[in-house]
Amino acid sequence: MPTSIRPLAESDIAPVVELSLRAWAPVFESFRTVMGEAVFRHLYPDWAAMQASAVEGVIRDEATRTWVADDAGRPVGFVAVVHHDESHGEPNSSEIEMIAVDPDSQRRGVADALIAHAVEQARAHGSVLAVIGTGGDPGHAPARAAYEKAGFRPFPQVRYYRML
Repeated sequence: MPTSIRPLAESDIAPVVELSLRAWAPVFESFRTVMGEAVFRHLYPDWAAMQASAVEGVIRDEATRTWVADDAGRPVGFVAVVHHDESHGEPNSSEIEMIAVDPDSQRRGVADALIAHAVEQARAHGSVLAVIGTGGDPGHAPARAAYEKAGFRPFPQVRYYRML
């Protein structure tokens, strides 16, 4: 369990990006297996660079609120949340845009604490719905388990790929 959850600081950005790449490496390997090499290479020619850019973009976005799980001054996880108003397709909601826990800190309650914190922040913001999305591939199984443990209910969707 992290000693604290606090707002992201500028000095956290590089460590958060690094831990997210370690956390998501098994997910991208799962993508490679499920999609096949050709589709994977087409969509993710350099998954690490793409994901690093995506994480940094999300956590630097002014519309996003990001918190880190801090263990003795070191980020061991993060959660990024976006609040949506009544004009959004999921009105008056807050969405967990990204969440990751360093593999060395997984299975210690860090994800549970980050999800609970995000939900409480959503409630405090006045949202009436909390939303989170994830993949249905084997690499996302731990994420699905954590979200369901936190009370989220899945809505299955399927996306198909075929190289031409």
